[in-house]
Amino acid sequence: MQPTIRESPLYERLKGGKVRCLVCERRCVIEEGGRGFCKTRANISGKLYTLVYGDLSALESRPIEIKPFFHFWPGSTSLTFSTWSCNFTCPWCQNWHLSRVEPDPARANYVPPERLVELASQRDEGVCVSFNEPLMLFEYSLDVFRLARAMNLYCTYVSNGYMTLEALKMLRESGLDGLKIDVKGGREEYRLYNSANAEVVWRNARVAKRMGIHVEIVYLVVTGATDKDEIIEECVERHVKELGPDTPIHFTRYFPAYLYHEPPTPVEKLEWCYERAKKAGARFPYIGNVPGHRYENTYCPECGELLIKRYGPRILRYSVAEDKRCPRCGAEIPIVGRYVQKGRWFSLL
Repeated sequence: MQPTIRESPLYERLKGGKVRCLVCERRCVIEEGGRGFCKTRANISGKLYTLVYGDLSALESRPIEIKPFFHFWPGSTSLTFSTWSCNFTCPWCQNWHLSRVEPDPARANYVPPERLVELASQRDEGVCVSFNEPLMLFEYSLDVFRLARAMNLYCTYVSNGYMTLEALKMLRESGLDGLKIDVKGGREEYRLYNSANAEVVWRNARVAKRMGIHVEIVYLVVTGATDKDEIIEECVERHVKELGPDTPIHFTRYFPAYLYHEPPTPVEKLEWCYERAKKAGARFPYIGNVPGHRYENTYCPECGELLIKRYGPRILRYSVAEDKRCPRCGAEIPIVGRYVQKGRWFSLL
């Protein structure tokens, strides 16, 4: 069997040779010889196998801010990797050339987890599974994270947050330190665009916080889809109530892509989101995909001091004291890890 085809540790056997995948909340029941919704897992002789173990579609050293993580190892880089396909169907997907491709083990580009971590240890502070939904690489990331943790590298996911609690627990035990979750609207938007349940995503964000994982939320404000005032207000209220006022929330500008061609999000709409979040009690809201905007920066929530000045994924000035407090008023600023001064990032594939 090819190295990219490995038995999954997270499934249950059912009658008639069927299996139930327990990696994501779709919990696909798969007949022998079939594949699940995401096409990355197959029932082979009554067992669940991943078809994409180490089959990498991209491998790049990138700034952690580009994920975006703004309160996690600022200035650092993570070796970022991905595979194929997705368990969601967002019609505006920016990475559709990866997420809409069904994996083909016969054409796999296999990178052993040991090699990936070796590469990361040479130039990066951590590893990150991103570009397409990282759960597609669940089995592989478990092994990568264990190796990365042993090398004192941080481990992160840039995810839609639709994993099962069993999968989240295994990821944490393997070394998951940071989780960026994309919130894709309200209940109706999840149902309409992804045939999914919004409650699962908020549940996982809450549980991840309780596990000690650093969580940041991104809300992509899609013109004509997720940009309704009442949906955004509900999201903001849930965010503050369920994840706490110190959890960063990013309102990101949408641009036309894949099957969705409405105009880009007006910057004024993003500014409204930011102000609404501040009014609701969020202490660290941000605007994304508008390079140079003042709301890309981190300000002290107590005195308003400019603490981190950014331009896109680059930090131009970092003024948080070493004890992670505002140098002006002494307020505590919740940042995980240390500040790392770096420049470029690299593509390795």
